[in-house]
Amino acid sequence: MDRRSPEQAALKRRHLQMLEEYRHKLWREPELRDLFLELTLRCNENCIHCGSRCGERESEELSLAQYQTFLRKILRDFGAGTDAAGRPLQAGPGSAGLPRLCITGGEPMLRRDFFELMEWAHAQGFRWGMTSNATLIDRAAARRLRETGMGTISVSIDGPEATHDAIRKVPGAWRRAMRGIENLLEEGGFSHVQVTTVVNHRSIRELETLYKLLDPLDIDSWRVIGMEPIGRALDHPDLLLTPEDQRYLFDFIRDKRQADIPVLYGCSHYLGTDYEREVRDWYFLCNAGIYVAGIMANGDIGACLDIERRPETVFGNILRDDFTEVWKQGFQIFRRHPGEDNAACRACEHYAFCGGGSFHSWDYDRGEQRVCMRGILFE
Repeated sequence: MDRRSPEQAALKRRHLQMLEEYRHKLWREPELRDLFLELTLRCNENCIHCGSRCGERESEELSLAQYQTFLRKILRDFGAGTDAAGRPLQAGPGSAGLPRLCITGGEPMLRRDFFELMEWAHAQGFRWGMTSNATLIDRAAARRLRETGMGTISVSIDGPEATHDAIRKVPGAWRRAMRGIENLLEEGGFSHVQVTTVVNHRSIRELETLYKLLDPLDIDSWRVIGMEPIGRALDHPDLLLTPEDQRYLFDFIRDKRQADIPVLYGCSHYLGTDYEREVRDWYFLCNAGIYVAGIMANGDIGACLDIERRPETVFGNILRDDFTEVWKQGFQIFRRHPGEDNAACRACEHYAFCGGGSFHSWDYDRGEQRVCMRGILFE
């Protein structure tokens, strides 16, 4: 049931209808805004919820020269000229230009040539940000990250100290990560420093405790998401959020936002008109294949890197295939609703706004969504 006024709910539905029309436009004319580079699957932690199962598998990795060759192609194919200062134009809403590089792993900083690669990319005019556990960010690393042009970073903190260390299976991980955040903030010069927290069934009631630990830090935002049924998390079904947990999570985020505290939820799921636009800055839209592409550690081409890696979700490899052509022609699975072939999804009155939900939590074997908020947040 909507807690907002009928007028507010009606306005949201109009916005969602406009977004659905815009989504169809993006299916025809996708805009590559964020290009994820999974530099490595190696990691110095072993998180129980890791979607890529990092830290327990071999990491076949591209060389520095191979990344440079690929990024030169991105410059040629996606650049939209230069500005008055001779810098490449960047991508943005409704515009062409270079996508932002989103650096991820594993732990990206485990690569010995990490700074060499990012210095080179920055010199070519790429904007870039990173997801990291921050345990390797000492004062010298923080300074070099600023000097190499890193604009944004999201650091994983999954609970108070004991909880975080248990989730990541590394004693001392919390203290090193918090010190990494402090080093970034002391260095300054970054456009956005974010903390991301993945909560599970056991840790969700510690959110207020964690908030009190993070509140003294001058971070720009706190992103809180639930443990998703992907990757290693599938080995721990007892830790997935219950319906009661989900309601607690979204009420917690909404309450903080109403108090002007910069807490937000991710893009993961359609939440119904009661919660849409209340817990994040805009409405649900799965960006896979319309705004987002990803290059896996071995060069394989995909969309969102949280999506299960299987033949229908991998579209060749940048060492053999033309990425630009793949982006234009090869992502058709993501340029339709995931629920298009699911009769129950199509019959749902929320289908126009949800479409079957996010691609990363879709069960490709069963042809159904693993996480649906209908019956939990809305009827």
